[in-house]
Amino acid sequence: MKVVHIVPGSGGTFYCQNCMRDSTLVQALRRQGFDVVMVPMYLPLFTDDNPLDDDTPVFFGGINVYLQQQFKIFRKTPRWLDRLFDSMWMLKKAAKMEGSTSATEMGPMTLSMLEGSDGNQRKEVERLVEWLAEHEKPDLVHISNALLIGLAGEIKKVLDVPVLCSLQDEDTWLNEIAPPFDRACWDAVSERVGDVDRFIAVSDWYADQMSKRLTIPRELIEMVHIGIDLDGFEPAAMDFDPPVIGYLSKMTKQLGLGTLVDAFIELKQRPGLENLKLKATGGQVGDDKHFIARLKKKLAKYGFEAAAEFIPDFSREQRIEFLRSLSVMSVPVEQGEAFGTYIIEALACGVPVVQPNAGAFPELIEATGGGITYDDDLVEALSQLLLNPDRARELGRNGRAVVQERFSIETMSQKMMAIYNTLVATEKAE
Repeated sequence: MKVVHIVPGSGGTFYCQNCMRDSTLVQALRRQGFDVVMVPMYLPLFTDDNPLDDDTPVFFGGINVYLQQQFKIFRKTPRWLDRLFDSMWMLKKAAKMEGSTSATEMGPMTLSMLEGSDGNQRKEVERLVEWLAEHEKPDLVHISNALLIGLAGEIKKVLDVPVLCSLQDEDTWLNEIAPPFDRACWDAVSERVGDVDRFIAVSDWYADQMSKRLTIPRELIEMVHIGIDLDGFEPAAMDFDPPVIGYLSKMTKQLGLGTLVDAFIELKQRPGLENLKLKATGGQVGDDKHFIARLKKKLAKYGFEAAAEFIPDFSREQRIEFLRSLSVMSVPVEQGEAFGTYIIEALACGVPVVQPNAGAFPELIEATGGGITYDDDLVEALSQLLLNPDRARELGRNGRAVVQERFSIETMSQKMMAIYNTLVATEKAE
């Protein structure tokens, strides 16, 4: 069986859960004998290892997509000119600018992409589908998220193969788009649900949310928790000398880093936590640099700047080293997320987590037994573990054992293989 994964790149500038999910899955499937091709879109990928074949081109290069959206002339330019803008050095320069434009301003572009061959990037859709038909001839195509659902109709029309679509945090982007494009984009996704044979949600919570929001029959949504490559994730020391709070995600206001810094400042003034440290990593884009500068200024105001560290390197090796230095980890995303790969990575090192009672966080913490959730008081929740090392260690051990058993990439890939086999067999039977 030949499977094509179509994946948007993040440019390697921040901790991208979707990128890691897809690239780790592709490599696991290859190890189990599947012929899997990974096709990048927009920007270079952030991955722990490179799963791309040397001859796989970038499609929908970020610069070309932007130019075709803004200027009609670029919707008819020759391929030799498009190739210039798709060159790796140009895309890497574009990646450094990622984040300078927010979802609020990206309504027209998002809608155009969702419209697929009816949008302003029609020639990009045709180029991708033509390449798949002539160069790859897949038995199944798996697209990374519902923001790419505009591709599904043309892929099915030309290739006549099953199309799967993963679901993870599309709502975060779509809900931030300014009216009237927010509603138009949600409607565009809903209108194209029929082009997809099966959806794959990363949590039960998110499967239920998207089933309601997009009017997808629940039986068409499979739930497969994200798994990670557990190699190298050794237990943390958990010696609390000193106690250390960690943050692993894109270092941005929207994901709660400022909330965690405020909690750290308050905790450090409590008896027994005077030696408390804070470590954060996960990369940054655009205005995040100014945001982090403001956080450092706030820490300096309290005299705590030396106790907080913002680490630029978030490669796999650095992440494991980072996690093994922690006592507890928290990424206090107020609205929650569809999953939270950082939770699984922390627990793989035996580090307990403290997360808001929102999104899929309660589902993951209940499944692993590796942390606690809170409703309003992050400070109190963190202090429960920071001042009780024995409890923190117990939660960490529980979480690590469950992650080893149920959240490996091998477990995830086996579940995905079963879904692929069923869909391809059904397609052939018809």
